[in-house]
Amino acid sequence: EGFPIVTTKKIPFRWVAEELFWFLSGDTNEASLRTRGVDIWKEWADLEHTSRFGRAAGDLGPVYGYLWRSFGGHYPERDGVDQIARLIHNIEHEPNSRRLIVTGWDPAQSELVDLPPCHTLFQFKVEEDAKLIHCQLYQRSADAFLGVPFNISSYALLTHLIAHVCDLRVGDFIYTLGDYHIYQNHLTQVEELLAREPLPLPQLEIKDEDGRLRGLPGLLSFRYEHLNLIGYKSHSKIAAPVAV
Repeated sequence: EGFPIVTTKKIPFRWVAEELFWFLSGDTNEASLRTRGVDIWKEWADLEHTSRFGRAAGDLGPVYGYLWRSFGGHYPERDGVDQIARLIHNIEHEPNSRRLIVTGWDPAQSELVDLPPCHTLFQFKVEEDAKLIHCQLYQRSADAFLGVPFNISSYALLTHLIAHVCDLRVGDFIYTLGDYHIYQNHLTQVEELLAREPLPLPQLEIKDEDGRLRGLPGLLSFRYEHLNLIGYKSHSKIAAPVAV
């Protein structure tokens, strides 16, 4: 039916993509994300928050990028498991595996960050004969108004990127929420959102004319310029404060 993105308010798709590329790079410094034009992590990056863990301003600690690319490591050393590299290798060489999983929840490190990962585990399922790949995400904590719309498009995009670099077609995205909540200071915005009618979904085009974006190197080489969200029409933006 189209690319999963909310249409009842405007979603900044470039921010979704740039944050995902930042995760995939393994970076955990908020300043690096801000150079991409995205400031959605700034509330947790000031010295008031980072100094509680003995880190400099901007150093978010073992958050998504670190956990995806160095799980179980001794932060900031990159001595853990590169789950993204392992995932791509297994999709390519063991597509029928039931272990195509990346976890963002490390109990040993969850108390070492101001904002522990909310989207905590995702698994892929490959239908080898049909060359289809499906994604299921489990999210422990879900901010209904601000977070969830971002997360839907982020993991849909991740599925498209992995499908492309592994020469597969995109299947289903299944989203499981643990604690799904609406903050008190978002109630008015939610009411406005629910009064709007959804619009048709856009299509996502990946621009890779030379077919060079393949495997893990291809996945890590993606830039926003490789993406074209065709026909995205939405209602206007609805501003809301972040709950810190």
